[in-house]
Amino acid sequence: MLESIHNRTAPPVLALPRYAKRIIVLALDASLCVLTVWLAYYLRLGEFVTLAGRPMWPVVASLGLAIPIFIVSGLYRAIFRYSGWPALLAVTRAVAIYGLLFASFFTAVGMVGVPRTIGLIQPLLLLFAVGGSRALARYWLGGLYQSQLKIAALPKALIYGAGNAGRQLASAMSNSLEVRVAGFLDDDDRLHGHVLNGLPVYGPDDLPGLIVSRGVTDVLLALPSVQRRRRNEIIEQMLSHHVAVRTLPTLGDLAQGKVTISDVRELDIDDLLGREPVAPNHILLSRCVTDKVILVTGAGGSIGSELCRQIVKLAPTTLLLVEQSEFALYELHQELLGRLAARVDNMISLIPLLASVRDEERMREIISTWRPHTVYHAAAYKHVPLVEHNPAEGVRNNVFGTLTAARVAAEQGVADFVLISTDKAVRPTNIMGASKRLAETVLQALAADAPRTEFSMVRFGNVLGSSGSVVPKFRQQVRDGGPITLTHAEITRYFMTIPEAAQLVIQAGAMAKGGDVFVLDMGKPVKIMDLARRMVELSGLTVQDEDNPEGDIEIQVTGLRPGEKLYEELLIGDNPGATSHPRIMKAHDDFLAWPVLEEKLNALTIALNVNDVDVIKAMLEQMVSGYQPDQHIVDWVYLEQQTEVDERI
Repeated sequence: MLESIHNRTAPPVLALPRYAKRIIVLALDASLCVLTVWLAYYLRLGEFVTLAGRPMWPVVASLGLAIPIFIVSGLYRAIFRYSGWPALLAVTRAVAIYGLLFASFFTAVGMVGVPRTIGLIQPLLLLFAVGGSRALARYWLGGLYQSQLKIAALPKALIYGAGNAGRQLASAMSNSLEVRVAGFLDDDDRLHGHVLNGLPVYGPDDLPGLIVSRGVTDVLLALPSVQRRRRNEIIEQMLSHHVAVRTLPTLGDLAQGKVTISDVRELDIDDLLGREPVAPNHILLSRCVTDKVILVTGAGGSIGSELCRQIVKLAPTTLLLVEQSEFALYELHQELLGRLAARVDNMISLIPLLASVRDEERMREIISTWRPHTVYHAAAYKHVPLVEHNPAEGVRNNVFGTLTAARVAAEQGVADFVLISTDKAVRPTNIMGASKRLAETVLQALAADAPRTEFSMVRFGNVLGSSGSVVPKFRQQVRDGGPITLTHAEITRYFMTIPEAAQLVIQAGAMAKGGDVFVLDMGKPVKIMDLARRMVELSGLTVQDEDNPEGDIEIQVTGLRPGEKLYEELLIGDNPGATSHPRIMKAHDDFLAWPVLEEKLNALTIALNVNDVDVIKAMLEQMVSGYQPDQHIVDWVYLEQQTEVDERI
């Protein structure tokens, strides 16, 4: 019934012009002044008095003081249906000023026929009356009843961590329209059973009961300073409870200041499978970058862009961004300009350059103009199925693009040239991996003939969040309700965060002596099926399988794609050498001498020019140790040409 009355009466009032609303509120406040004087007489004398003669003086004084003070205090500029504590505080301040003046006249000085206590009682009554009218307006006109229903229906979350970050997050989420905070979880048993900022603090063991009794559906990890191992242990505890888990970043990632709702993010793979990062060696980081001209090819890609972000932190004099994708180059350039604009000591020159690494004249023009000290060569086609379907272009870009960039760098006296390689270059089963291993071989062979340039390669596995990464794909499939698709139940991969990989690349390049193949320690390989299951469970859902046919998300196995391996490796041989960095090893891989390699590359060029995929594969087998290609040719051009031949026959 109350809701019905509200629905009938509130809209006409809200439709009134603003001046009319202000007149109504001013008249209401004037009425409250009269009413509270009358009630004050009753409370003091125990009987109702007629407000005439001397009892009328407090009414006149109340109206003469309150209305001007309320106008000056801005009480009639507020939008009452949206008013909250700030508006009530404004009312309190205005009535306090009024009360001081009113009591000074009728209590301190006094008036014949008016009890002195009227000067104290009436301001208190007026405070409650005016404050109550504002609260009623908020309820009546602001749809408080409907809001309460909406809040009650919101998903309920517990914040894991009752520290400073947790309290700030709870405060930031107090008016959230997406989730309602039901309390805290904390490991400190001294806090259990207590109330913090109006919210109860529970122990982690209470979570199963809270899911049932309070309807908790989400857990927000507010543990920015906790060690990675402990974070992973907590995440493991959440797996069996079927709650969605989100987290705050680490202290290093959080901006200075108050924690906000926008800081809460979904769990990344590094939250699930990551390891404690090793602090970078700042001497190695700065050796080939600080106060130098740096060039990054493939600057708009996943690794190239992160290299650029890390490099600008190390204060080079100039950073050359070489990229053939106009959109990727524009996006990166704008991002880096924004980062540098916030720095007071910015003296870095950012140069965005559209170019293909296969264009020898363009690369020579760029390198001869700026004379970079270090080149980080991240330009490559890296998607295994795409390169398998477009083999000639993959080889041209990955092998001959590297050769062109390296030759020009050596010719122009570049001090350091670092190739970004991949674990797929080790005993490859696909064109992409074979082309990257051949690119490594090119640099190893050139190293002996270019003493002024230190050529090196850095080999590592999958990076998290890169284009084509399985993690965002799985996350989107979970959002869409499934199914999650993976190519094989036993497939495994190495994973590393992009920032860690970029930092290690820079440090590895600084240790190069010429022709070195560096291998990053990727930790333990991850089974992709286990990863998919964890992502489902940490979204608060269940996996649909034979044991649980009523589950939420199905995991489908689609079969290996052309050239795809079950397992990746980082070393061709079994004799890695240690370096001064605990996460960087040095491989000792055989390679062809430049005169022999050059002859084979010339023959490979002929095969590429006529798109003879059989010959391309055969030559890669000769030049790349351990390459075992898929026997089926899936090049799109070749397949279409074969179809046309078959149709003519």
